Amino acid sequence: MQVELGIDLACRDEGVLGDRRFVVELIKPSHYDDDGYVIQWWKSWIPSNSLACLYGIATDIAARQALGPDVTIEIHAYDECHTVIPVGRIIRRIANAETGLVCLVGVQSNQFPRAMDLAAQFRRAGIEVAVGGFHVSGCLAMLPRLPPDLEQAQQLGVTLFAGEAEGRLEGLFADALAGKLQAIYNYMDDLPGLQRQVTPFLPARIVRRYGESLGAFDAGRGCPFQCSFCTIINVQGRKSRWRDADDVERLVRANLAQGVFRFFITDDNFARNRNWEAIFDRLIQMREQEGLGLQFIIQVDTLCHRIANFVEKAARAGCKRVFIGLENINPDNLLSAKKKQNRVHEYRQMFLAWRAQRVITYAGYILGFPGDTPQRIAEDIRTVRGNCRSTCWNSSS
Repeated sequence: MQVELGIDLACRDEGVLGDRRFVVELIKPSHYDDDGYVIQWWKSWIPSNSLACLYGIATDIAARQALGPDVTIEIHAYDECHTVIPVGRIIRRIANAETGLVCLVGVQSNQFPRAMDLAAQFRRAGIEVAVGGFHVSGCLAMLPRLPPDLEQAQQLGVTLFAGEAEGRLEGLFADALAGKLQAIYNYMDDLPGLQRQVTPFLPARIVRRYGESLGAFDAGRGCPFQCSFCTIINVQGRKSRWRDADDVERLVRANLAQGVFRFFITDDNFARNRNWEAIFDRLIQMREQEGLGLQFIIQVDTLCHRIANFVEKAARAGCKRVFIGLENINPDNLLSAKKKQNRVHEYRQMFLAWRAQRVITYAGYILGFPGDTPQRIAEDIRTVRGNCRSTCWNSSS
């Protein structure tokens, strides 16, 4: 099996190479700025968990020779946020193979136009393309019919993939190899369990292109709340699905082995991961008994401090920063957005609980709710700034 890590090429033997060569190109697209330029960084900040998930699953398929002993699966992975996509090289590589598939992964709504511009270049060369991510999954989950941009993708000959890839990517690859790709693969009504699934992984050459060499993985998916502005509950569901502590330890150790010890745990709300304590306990054991210096960032809700031992164990497990869905300080706005779990009168206590554990806090703040006016927004900002000074909040808006 050959694996390309960004621009560089690394090779690893998986036994006898097959006679047929199937090339898989995993691309996480960026998006355009206001002037139409692709936004790219020398080192980007947020790693792509979707790319890590697809890479891990694809390499497992290759290692198991799941498409047949006569098929060599060649995998190449790119994150366009920090790497220029070599479109011409990809086209030539697939043209020289038995067949191949370009997978545009983890595509969000603001990234979809860029994804389709990339797809058009590959389709003009006769290469099969599939696109998945929150835009496709969210549209199929929430809209009564396909929106125009997804219809245009289908007219271009792009396959739409809705749902999660665990247990399904092998079938997509098999159909592409056989030249029988379907127009839509929709698994939104059949979300997989995460126990003993192939865990997310990206090689160090890609991870080091993120700020602080951050690795990424999801320890769970789904959220029990009903916030009206959030697609998580429509795409990943409201039921908590989680990875076992053994799975988390395995993926952490795989990263530690390549010198990656900082992580972004991408659960939309780790505090509602039903297995949070077992995962924290395992990470605490690795840190305190083995002296491993792992660190991570998590995302939580504003009631996390009410969960017994959550904040304390998070800090002991290696949490150095936490992103909090503060969203707003106007109770009427929160109620209109069905964010009843955000209790403004408890914000100060929650921030102080994290401060006591020496964990840096960030807060997301949303402007433009139905009850907002310029005057109300200005008043709310003055309130937030005053509380920042009095409680030493570390927040970003």
